[in-house]
Amino acid sequence: MMPSHNVRILVATQPVDFRKGHDGLAALVQSVLKEDPFTGTVFVFRAKRADRLKILFWDGSGLVMAYKRLEETTFTWPAVRDGVMTLNRAQFEALFAGLDWRKVRALEGRRPALAE
Repeated sequence: MMPSHNVRILVATQPVDFRKGHDGLAALVQSVLKEDPFTGTVFVFRAKRADRLKILFWDGSGLVMAYKRLEETTFTWPAVRDGVMTLNRAQFEALFAGLDWRKVRALEGRRPALAE
């Protein structure tokens, strides 16, 4: 279920009402974030309680929503402000695991030199 390496991952920085389901979150993506929820972009939402997150993305045939609650700690969230912020896949995986995503740096892949 994890997104591929080439997918855009956007985190909504404002907490959302976690009673919202697929359609409610898709509507928020369109009206508040000014994005299209049907592009394959992964949207990450936080609750007022920092131990919960929801993920919404279009997989080509339907909207997928996942919910995670940490049992013994809280997620490290970006500062609450208007709008969204982008995470790379390594940062997203750290956030999802409950780690501090701010300390994660993805390695930049370089094309290997041709052997002569």
